[in-house]
Amino acid sequence: MDINTINEEHQEFRDHLATVTKEGKRKWIFPKKPSGRFHNARVIVSIILLAFLIFAPFIKVNGQPLILMDFLNRRFILFSIPFGPHDFIIFALTLITFVVFIILFTVIFGRIFCGWACPQTVFMEMVFRKIEYWIEGDARDQIKLKNAPWTAEKIFKKLSKHSIFFAISFFISNIFLSYLIGMDKLIDIITDPPSKHLSGLIAITIFSGIFYFIFSYFREQVCTIVCPYGRLQGVLLDQDSIVIAYDYKRGEPRGKLRKGEDFTNRGDCIDCHLCVDVCPTGIDIRNGIQLECVNCTACIDACDSIMDKINRPRGLIRYASLKNIENKAKFKFTPRMTLYSVVLVILLTVLTVLLLNRSNYAITILRTRGTIFQEQPDNKISNLYDLNIVNKTFDNVRLNLRLNNFDGEIRLIGNDLNFKPQEIKEMKFMILTEKDKIKKMNTPVKIDILDNHNKIIKTITTSFLGPVEVK
Repeated sequence: MDINTINEEHQEFRDHLATVTKEGKRKWIFPKKPSGRFHNARVIVSIILLAFLIFAPFIKVNGQPLILMDFLNRRFILFSIPFGPHDFIIFALTLITFVVFIILFTVIFGRIFCGWACPQTVFMEMVFRKIEYWIEGDARDQIKLKNAPWTAEKIFKKLSKHSIFFAISFFISNIFLSYLIGMDKLIDIITDPPSKHLSGLIAITIFSGIFYFIFSYFREQVCTIVCPYGRLQGVLLDQDSIVIAYDYKRGEPRGKLRKGEDFTNRGDCIDCHLCVDVCPTGIDIRNGIQLECVNCTACIDACDSIMDKINRPRGLIRYASLKNIENKAKFKFTPRMTLYSVVLVILLTVLTVLLLNRSNYAITILRTRGTIFQEQPDNKISNLYDLNIVNKTFDNVRLNLRLNNFDGEIRLIGNDLNFKPQEIKEMKFMILTEKDKIKKMNTPVKIDILDNHNKIIKTITTSFLGPVEVK
């Protein structure tokens, strides 16, 4: 039996979203409080992710933030590695690699990212929803409170909940702001009088209002309407992808369990509706893969608890592929998965090579175009060179140039070699030497570039043009 033929009278889910009524109005979801082994695992993962999000801005490596995404000043630090506009290729390749990784992950494991690591899900289900359960109670209590008249108790609960929601939203906004400007600057802004940063205060309040709106009202609509990833999964998933699936082969025909009734000729699903009651997007997982499903595993825990009570094996709803449900087929890598994996390995290899060979400075020395040697006083000749140096670090540095295998001197023209963080300098310099020491028209010259500690950071080979050619 195909899943599309199950309960034909209940196929209206294909025509509209679970959170929208037939009249097109918003249908508010009151999910039952989840519990179970998967939920406990998600709580642990969420605590780790939230702890990293909150404490990472406080971590410094060599005086710099662990992570910084300063788009206004084009300063970026990822795990203590500084990046700037000059690292656009690495940045672009990192984004492409991340996208391919997400695609591969989705092809194999479906929307597991949405259920376990997506910030929207983590904040909604593990922070705001928990507070809602704590203040207003479980689903039935919330429905009862919503329909109740505006008493002092209802006003207190609603005011308390929304006050905490906005406070958390304000805190979240400041945490995200610390990734953009750095925690030190954020602390300075917080400790300064508000009048000094009035525009910033207005901006952060607006962002806090957006977060508050999302988690207090918009909620699951982000996943079903706004998020492009949910739409993309319809293109990426196939019958070999591992998703949260209902085993209709085992569960059908479903029916209410009555005391003393023969269970042998029935499916394991007793139509308790608990899998629907706990779903934060209001869908019935028994209808198959749906756009709204974020793989939160709440339905698995709910169904397993019922299976335990009626002495049936767990796994009526579980992580499985459609082929596994239909044919009991074991998981295997498909050609598409293999292709994505090969592309991902290539991208990771190229990215790793670029990162390992990335230096703190980009230095180029070229002899100035259209010039040859120049006659200088005291029987000397010179060559003119163009020097381009990019300081990729966030430190103030002073560099020096030194001739390696050539008897002469270097004279800078104009600028010195003092660099501010992320500064780019283009300048010229001359190499001078005595004319008698030049024995051929083109002499190879090695130039050492030294850092503050006179350590050679790079050696560049160029050429020195002279007036004679020795045969």
